[in-house]
Order: sequence, then structure tokens, then C-alpha cells
Amino acid sequence: MWIPTLVLCVLSATGELPVTPPVPLDAPGPVLPTEVPPPEVPVTVLLRLTIDREGEVSQVEVRQSAGVAFDRAAMSAALRWRFQPARRGEEAIDVRVDVPVTFVPPVHGHHIEPVAYSTTVRGASQAPLPVAVGDFHIPVGQLADVPRRSASDLMLLAPGVMLANHGGEGHAESIYIRGFDAGEGKDVELRLNGVPLNEVSHAHGHGYADTYFIIPELVESLRVTEGPYDPSQGDFGVAGTVEYQLGLARRGLTASLSTGSYAARRLSLLWGPPEASEATFVGLLLRQGHGFGPNRSYANAGIMAQVELRVGDESRLRLFGTSYGSRFASPGVVRETDVVDSRMPCAPDSDSQFFCSYGPNQGGAGQRHILSAELQSRLKRGGRFVQQGYVILRQTRIRDNFTGFLLDTTPPDGGSQRGDNTEGYYRGSTMGLRGRYTPGLTLLGQPQPLELGYVARYDDVRTRSRRLRDSGGVPYATVFDNQVRTTNLGAYASLRVAPVSWLTLRGGVRLDTFLFGVDDHNRPTEDRDGPRLPDESLEAYGFFASPRASAELRLTPRLTWLTSAGLGARSSDAAALSDAELAPYARVASGETGLGWRLDGPLALEARGAFFATRVSQDFVFDETVGRNQPVGASQRLGAFVSARGTLQDRVDIQASLAWARATLPVPGASAWKLWDGTVMPYIPELLGRVDASLRGTTRVAGQQVDWNVALGHSAIGPRPLPLDRYSAPIFLFDVGTRARWKAVEVGLSVENLLDTRWRESEFNYVSNFRGPEAPPSLMATRHFTAGAPRTFMGTLTLHLDLQEDSP
Repeated sequence: MWIPTLVLCVLSATGELPVTPPVPLDAPGPVLPTEVPPPEVPVTVLLRLTIDREGEVSQVEVRQSAGVAFDRAAMSAALRWRFQPARRGEEAIDVRVDVPVTFVPPVHGHHIEPVAYSTTVRGASQAPLPVAVGDFHIPVGQLADVPRRSASDLMLLAPGVMLANHGGEGHAESIYIRGFDAGEGKDVELRLNGVPLNEVSHAHGHGYADTYFIIPELVESLRVTEGPYDPSQGDFGVAGTVEYQLGLARRGLTASLSTGSYAARRLSLLWGPPEASEATFVGLLLRQGHGFGPNRSYANAGIMAQVELRVGDESRLRLFGTSYGSRFASPGVVRETDVVDSRMPCAPDSDSQFFCSYGPNQGGAGQRHILSAELQSRLKRGGRFVQQGYVILRQTRIRDNFTGFLLDTTPPDGGSQRGDNTEGYYRGSTMGLRGRYTPGLTLLGQPQPLELGYVARYDDVRTRSRRLRDSGGVPYATVFDNQVRTTNLGAYASLRVAPVSWLTLRGGVRLDTFLFGVDDHNRPTEDRDGPRLPDESLEAYGFFASPRASAELRLTPRLTWLTSAGLGARSSDAAALSDAELAPYARVASGETGLGWRLDGPLALEARGAFFATRVSQDFVFDETVGRNQPVGASQRLGAFVSARGTLQDRVDIQASLAWARATLPVPGASAWKLWDGTVMPYIPELLGRVDASLRGTTRVAGQQVDWNVALGHSAIGPRPLPLDRYSAPIFLFDVGTRARWKAVEVGLSVENLLDTRWRESEFNYVSNFRGPEAPPSLMATRHFTAGAPRTFMGTLTLHLDLQEDSP
């Protein structure tokens, strides 16, 4: 037995402990394959290995082939190797390495060459193999330096994503992704460490998902899968899935206090025990401020904690919990004509009018509590088994008014309209289980080719919508009032095979069942047969299957061509079901093809580009009369994107993306293949661009070492189509930040909207009446908008009590 000497070249972030490379303990050489003639000259297979925290080779991938027989022999040998794991300080970590395995003619025997290889060092999470070009595993890394208002803004690291918020600091973001107006979550599945965040039958919109409670400093990475291509994707994954993965690399205590424009204040405390892995942490975040105009104040507080425990030699248990509470005021929308004519109830200057609001009766509050336990076990022969259970408690109340005094058709005694203020109330609990099993087998040279998974989720929620008087906010009418119980049971299987070294095929299917129980507390008290009770119960059942497949063609060791296709679905909003109904669901069919290129090393580069097409059987568009998205029938999309990211050790990190998408409502009776024809869907921008960049360095001041950083974020948003053939203006925003650290003290300054652009975060076109209950409504549609933030400054003082020295 010959054990190779390994040399590790590490890419790590500033402030992290130095990394100790893995040490081979048992690395028997491969056996020459007998199904092919012996090589006449040495041949080399380049393998990419993932070495886990137990020193086992958990994943093997061929990066450069020497032929199917030699590839399989090298992979089979690598799966038997054992290492002393890599470590960051005292913590064992996962690493991914490239290892050349050389076969020489029999007269000399065969061996593994001593290697010097490059790898990206990661923490607890392991990047899954992409199922599509648009399947991104995004380490936040150095791009955390770019100014961001919340963890929601981290989604902008994926191409083709835009966020908008008409509800205030604490309201869920409206997500535009891959040509979809996904609302606050109806068409994008969101998870946090595996825990689902979408809320069924929410009063503000089916699938409502708020990510504002996530502490951004604790986000280690995101996995953004654009399109329904992974069998593990479930309900709401129509446009894709976004999963936040948490971890805290920095050990010790970090205390940060920020203050800025409009009385904004922020306090964060982060604690990572030095003796524990980055999967163990505690974080506290407090935020409050007056906002940049009338009726924009906010206050919220949250805590997140996780501990990772070893259970025996082969298992790890992660316990996670979070609690969060918030209250926020909302400015609502304003009519453009009222702003232009200076009729808003603010000072007459243009800025005061632009940032004004009609009244103080809009806003909301919410609470969220999550507990989760996840057990990860390593089985014999390299198999894996993961089990997770979770409990979620949450409550929200949101008040808004999009039309003023227009919809109260039955005022008492023929009096004045009482106002269109709408209150959406939601309270509920969720319990769930999810798991996945990866057998430790090898098929056609592919280790761990099979994955089996399941989900079980139960929701019990109260969802209600009421109209409120403009004066005093007293309810005067109930729109709906339902107690909803939903059970979702699902299972999936995926298989990966490589019939030849340059081709990898993946396929799978997911099955989901839904059982709905609804108690409707807002039925009429009388029908044609006479008086009746205002309560009624119903049940419904739904089922759908979603096959997904992809083919990856390795053109060169660094260039791949990946084609993917899949079906996905969105479950029914229980409020729209009938008794004993076979519950309908929205079906999405999507396909994508494109290229990916990657270069590893101290200078790491990755670039991707793809074309895609999507068709949805039932889509939604914003309806101002109910303040939420409503069904409009089938829709279709064509689009493309390019993205690139480059990193130079711990100094430079740059990411850029450009995406184009055209969403249309198809012509009735037209062929499903005519994806270009039809009416353009409103509110969805066709062109989106984004750049994030961070530069870090070290200098000396008065003989003392000072670490510094400069970061830039730029968003470019093309004109957004509006109803009645109108378009919004394009938007260009720049955010910059800088910081300097001396020993344990760090100071920073961030500026958002550097050029002080007057921009419209949300923009609509419809009929309204905000002049008062007695004013006659106009029948002419006009622009309405929510103003985006002006230039804002935020200064930060941070203390790092690390109990460790940073790397220079």
C-alpha cells in the first residue's frame, strides 16, 4: 500500500482560522481494469473528491476522463480511501479536492501520483450537484460586504431576480424571478435550513413567505434552483426554489451597533463558541426607525440559535430555533396625478409630495416561532440518512388600501362610502417531517446514484379578510373567514447514472397528495330555502405527479452542456375549493438548456448561460380591488440569462448577471408551442441586471495593521409593462459600503441609493378614488406607485471578541 503526499491550496475568507489539510490514512491504489487492454503509456483520470468531516470520501466526480474503464477503476478506489479530516482550527470541515490518478503500463505497476491540488474550503454544508444551469449554490462569502437591507436581498445574487415591497419594512417582499411575478411566495418555494416558509391559504396571498426575520449575518449560503428541475422541489416551486443555509464561520462574540438616516438603528449580537463548529451559533437582531417618509416607521426583534451535537461516531444532531416579532407602518400607494398636482397632504415641494402618504391606517404586525431537529447519519458503505422534524407557529395582520373609496357598494342608509381599507389576518401552526436516504451503492461507476425522500406537513390555520372603515379602522364587512386544515404527503426518487465518462443522466419523479378541510365561517344567514347558519364545512383532495430529468454533457474538463426539463405544481388555495372536489392545481412545464464553465484555483472563475421556456396552466396577476394576486388563466415565458463570478483568494469577489424574460398570456386556441405570441403580462420586467463586488486588503497606519474593505452593489431594472399598454421608467441603483478594522474594533459606512435617484419600487395602473368618501370616482385609470428609498447613510461600530487572531 502506498500513501500519497498531499499538498493543499486553500481559498478562505479573511478572519477565518488557517486550514490544516486532510492527511491520507489509507489510500490503496486502483486495480487495472481487465475489460480493456493495458495502457501503453501512462493515462490519468482527474477526480474531484469531497472529503467529509469524518475523513470519508463522500462523493466522487470525474473531471477529466481517461475512458470509462479507467474512470470506474479510479472512482472505485477513491471510495475506499480514508483521511484524517481537514480542520479549521480545532474544527473538522468538509473539503472538495481535485486528485489526478495515474495508471502506468503493467511493467511499472500502477500508482497514485503525489499531487498538489486546489480546493474550495467550505463549512458544514455541502454543495449539491446542479440539476440545471439555473441551479445555483451561492456561498455568500465576501459578498456579505455589499450593503443590504435584509436577508431577503441576498436573493439578488441569483440572476433574473427582482424584489419590490409596497408594504413597508417588515412586510414580505414581492419576488420577481425567471419572468414570474411570484407575489410574496405563491410561485417560489422558500426554505430555511430545510424548514418550509410558504404559508398555505394566507389572507394576503396563497404561499405568502416572509424572509425578513432571517438574520443576514448568519446566512452561509443560498441554493437557488430556477425552474422545477430537482425531484426534491415541492409545493409552490413553480418558478423555482430558494433555500437559506445558516452557519457562522467567525468564532467568539461579535457586537455591532449601527445608526443612520431617518433615525434608523440596528443592534446585532453574534456568538459562536470557539470549541464548536460553525453550525453552532446564537444571533440576536434588533431594528427600528422612523422610515424615509410619513407612515414608514418600523420596529422588530429576532433571535436565532442552533447547536450541532455528535450522536455516536456516525451521526450528528442539529437543533435549531428562532423567535421573531415585528410591527411596521405602511405608506401604501399614491396616485401619480395627486403627486404631480401637489394634492398630497404634505409640504408642497416635490420631494415631500413624492414620499407622502394618504393616511396612517396601513401597516401590519407579525410573530414567528420555529423549532427544528435534524439528524444526519452516515451508514455503512458510504450511505446517508437525514431525518428532520419541525414545528412553526406564526401570526400576521396586514392592513392596506389600494383604491381609496371605490368598493363600498352597500353603505348603510345610502350614506357615504366607508373606505376600501382591507385587513388580512392569519394565525396558524405547522408540523412536519422530511427525510432523504442515499444508499451507499455504485451504479455504472457512479457512487451514491440514488436518492429517496419524503415530506409530511400538516397546517391548521385561521385566515380572514375584512373591510375596515377609513375613520377609526373598525371592521364593517367580512370578505372571507376560514379555518383551514391541510395535509401534504409527498415522496420522490432521483437517479444519476453515467453510461459514458462524458455524459451524466439524472431523472426522478415526485408524488404529492393534499387533503383539505375548510370550515367557512362567512356563509350567508339566509338562502332561497330560508334562514340558515353562517357556518359550513367542506373537504377536498388533490394529487399530482411531477417527473424531472436532465442530461449533462462534459465537452471539456471545464466546460459542460446541461439540458433540463421538468413538471411542477402549485397547490390550491383552500378558500376557493368546493366540497368533495378533486382539488385542481396549477401545472408548470419548463425546459432549459445552456453551458457552464468553471476554473478552480487561487483565481476561481465560474460562468453560466442558458435559454429557457415555461408554460403555466393557471397564473395570477395583481388585482387592486382585493389587494392580492388573482387568477388570469394560462401564461407562458421565454427567457435567457448569463452570470459569472470570480474570486481571488480572500481579496476580490465579483459577481455579475444579466437576465431577459418575456411573459405573455397566450392567444385563446393558439398552439402551446407559440410561446412568443400573446398579451404581455403586466408588472414583470423583461430585463434585469445585477453586479456585486467586494475588494479587501490590508495596510499599515502608524505602524499598525488595518484591514479594509470596499464593496459595491448595482441593480439595473428595465421598463416594467403596466396595464393598458403603459410602461414604467427604467431604474438604476448603486449602493456602496466601506469598512476598516484595527485589532478588535471595526468601523463601517454604507450608502444605499448613492445617486439619490427618485425611483418607484412598485408601480400600477388602475382606477381609484383617494379624494374622499363624497368625491365622485374617476373612471380613468392612472398610475399609482410606492416610492423607493432615497439616499440613506448607515454608520456601524463593531467589536470582535474573537479569542483568536485573524489571518493577515
